[in-house]
Amino acid sequence: MTTAEKTPLTTAPSGDHSGTFIGGAWLDRATSFPSVDPATGETFGHISASEVADVDRAVASARAAARTWARTSPSERGAILGRWAGLVFQNMHRLAALEARDVGKPLSGGLLNVQIAGSILQFTAGGADKMTGATLPTRSPDYFGFTRREPHGVCAIVLPWNVPAVLCAANLAPALAAGNAVVLKPSEVAPLVIHALVELAEEAGLPAGVLNVLTGVGVELGATLVSHPGIDHISFVGSVATGRLVMQAAAQNLTPIKVELGGKSPNVVFEDADLDVAVPAIVRSITENAGQNCNAGSRLLVQACVADEVRARVVAAMSEIRIGAWHEDLDMGPLVNPVQHERVSGLVTGALGDGVELVLGGERPAGRDEGNFLAPTVLSVTDRNAPIVGQEIFGPVLTVETFTDDADALDLANGTDFGLLACIWTNDVSRALRMSSEIGAGQISVNQFSDAGVIGMPFNMAKQSGFSAGNGYRALYEFSREKAVAVKLLG
Repeated sequence: MTTAEKTPLTTAPSGDHSGTFIGGAWLDRATSFPSVDPATGETFGHISASEVADVDRAVASARAAARTWARTSPSERGAILGRWAGLVFQNMHRLAALEARDVGKPLSGGLLNVQIAGSILQFTAGGADKMTGATLPTRSPDYFGFTRREPHGVCAIVLPWNVPAVLCAANLAPALAAGNAVVLKPSEVAPLVIHALVELAEEAGLPAGVLNVLTGVGVELGATLVSHPGIDHISFVGSVATGRLVMQAAAQNLTPIKVELGGKSPNVVFEDADLDVAVPAIVRSITENAGQNCNAGSRLLVQACVADEVRARVVAAMSEIRIGAWHEDLDMGPLVNPVQHERVSGLVTGALGDGVELVLGGERPAGRDEGNFLAPTVLSVTDRNAPIVGQEIFGPVLTVETFTDDADALDLANGTDFGLLACIWTNDVSRALRMSSEIGAGQISVNQFSDAGVIGMPFNMAKQSGFSAGNGYRALYEFSREKAVAVKLLG
């Protein structure tokens, strides 16, 4: 892969690459796994797989580089990240094609994700030399107390496949800016854009050994990494079940950890909502990336007096969603692989068996007999205890429930184990502020989906969605520790 060339939007990216980057070099290995197009099932390349023994090598490489990198001035670290951001923007069409084909999302979705990744790098670069400690009051002039921020040392970062460019930037940028060396493990399902981003980091001047990459199939590689005694901090993004296992592994070495897990995010629509604004956003929130986002708006909670109109408008809009392969650049792509297709389809079938009403979709779209396509699906739920209400589906499946008043809406919104994002649609400012304080979620959006338009907004979460503030204005603080210093002045 070259880093200077801009690939046109219509060019299919190659999937041939090494998955192991240690000490500034890509290393070939004996075994490989395929890169598969989710829209066709076609293998378009192979990636040589990291070996379990590479974990020791990668950690040793990071440890050897960590001390020098930590002593590099924050301004220089920020300058490297700034150059990296510039290279991402210069190469964003090629990077977008890599992510889009690997994950299966429309090309425009890949382009948006790469733009966000570049913006995160740019934002973090500007903050690298602005992370400070505190000067503390003392009982007399004979004492002086202060705190300082220091990097953890070697960070393990384990990422999923759904939005690889964004999650890579959101975790790597603050970890590196804070002075840590990193061992990064992307998902083997869609690692290509991350590999390309790493090459651009090297081109930007990141020293050898500061960033190392392991990409392989199976649980042993990741399990060995997060349980390695040479790891000083872990950042994990993935499922709740795997997150629990990672936390158990971290506990054995008392390794500090941050986790970003699942979601079951509601769009709460009140009778005074502007439906011309709300409905398109609600549809995008569950069809973007085929619903394969932790913050997908997978629950629609509607005040009963406007429920029929809202449901009809949402169903009509979702019926118009155009579905196709990455290069067709339509509204929605397939699910990422057959396993995910089978899982999501099975959850829909199970919900129907529980008495949930199928309003739209639930099957392959017409003319898409190959690949992992599933039509946008709407389920009407009357039983608030139906399992589908609390399950993270991770697909283009929207459940619809009704509520009577504000208190009822609050009960519904808080009725799952997750607490990632809640979106409130109302023109009543008092109601919006009251709901935002009482809903148990790390992020609240009012009259929009997610945090569009806000720079430095933290990606906070609560309950079983995890604990993290990635991509936020204080992200560097998550990847550093505070040291307290007390001095008795002599003489």
